[in-house]
Amino acid sequence: MKVYSSILFATFLAMMCLEANAQEQSLGYNPNSVYPIPEHHQMYKRTLWRRMDLKEKQNAPFFSTSNEITRLIIDAVDNGVLYAYESDSIDKRMSKEKFFENLLLPSEEADEFGADQAFQEDSWGSSGWSAESAAADGSGKYYDASQLTVIRIKEDMIFDKVRSRLYYDIQSIELLIPADQTATGLEKTVGVFRYKDLEMLFRSMPDRAIWYNRLNTASHLNMADAFLLRMFSARLVKVSNPRNDMIQDIYTDPRAALIKSQQMDHQLVEFEHNLWEY
Repeated sequence: MKVYSSILFATFLAMMCLEANAQEQSLGYNPNSVYPIPEHHQMYKRTLWRRMDLKEKQNAPFFSTSNEITRLIIDAVDNGVLYAYESDSIDKRMSKEKFFENLLLPSEEADEFGADQAFQEDSWGSSGWSAESAAADGSGKYYDASQLTVIRIKEDMIFDKVRSRLYYDIQSIELLIPADQTATGLEKTVGVFRYKDLEMLFRSMPDRAIWYNRLNTASHLNMADAFLLRMFSARLVKVSNPRNDMIQDIYTDPRAALIKSQQMDHQLVEFEHNLWEY
């Protein structure tokens, strides 16, 4: 009798767990969100893309020597604890070999693919990328992390009608090679990373993933907290639109594109302020 009762109780618990999981799935959470907001709580949503220049003074804490955010990302891919994706849709993973192909210096890239040579295990070291093999003096084969000074942030701007608050939900971070570092003179994508994975990575390495506080070295922040508190400066480069155009595609003059980017950013701030009028 006791065994029968135990089986019934276990079955009941299993049914409750399945029902709870089904309820969570029916809420419509975004699986790529660190702090997901149920879709039926979202009164307003727009997707934004921002360009973060790590050479800017406000962004320097993310780029402290030997602890650059780009170095942490590359090391994590090299160690197999972080996966890159092909695009910011986060739907197709990029192979580790392809990621390091994208990091090849222009001259090495020509040598590799001009001669139609396949990637060999020993062509980028037994353990992959390293600071030694990617020295900034050009003797290395790959870009050094300190040369990768641009990242692109994709985020959702969501107004939660239940909590009456606007949230910025970062979805992905794209690693870019700056235009002045490429042979074509255009920015080149190295890989895209799901921010949810990066947030876990930053939390797991409190001694390295440091937002460097230059004014008070006793109170550094974790990079995950710095992103959460929006301690960065990043220019708006695209707002979700039917044609998927960048702002610079619409306004071809660089000065006009910059002005329009600032205007659109100010309009978003004004929109958030005016929400409280309703």
